[in-house]
Amino acid sequence: MTKHTIRLGDWATLGPDATAIRFEVFVDEQKVPAEIELDDMDAVCLHAVAYDDAGNAIGTGRLLPDGHIGRMAVRQPGRGTGVGGAILQLLMEKARERGDAAVVLNAQTVAAPFYARHGFVQQGEQFEEAGIAHVEMRLRF
Repeated sequence: MTKHTIRLGDWATLGPDATAIRFEVFVDEQKVPAEIELDDMDAVCLHAVAYDDAGNAIGTGRLLPDGHIGRMAVRQPGRGTGVGGAILQLLMEKARERGDAAVVLNAQTVAAPFYARHGFVQQGEQFEEAGIAHVEMRLRF
């Protein structure tokens, strides 16, 4: 288990690190078009960025005002270390603290078992987003 620190903040504060991670994972690795990776929701989200003990940004996620969790991404060196789960749990905790009844996310089908381990349940059928198979998943508090 790698030691990591997670910072929460707004887009102005964490955007540069979150953008670097998201572009590496989604645009470079998964070939999501760069022009759809950043959106106008970033400005109104609570962002989380995880840093390793050397201070490198290794993972990110965001919590939207409507209770959706999105843009969860962990750089290759951080995968399997628990950092993604820690980011997810922190965003879930923040949603619960502000009174959200549930959190919802669109999981890539390959990542659905990860979210299921954190209590998320699949809703409905598989769909395509940015050319990648996804399922909607929900967790009620």
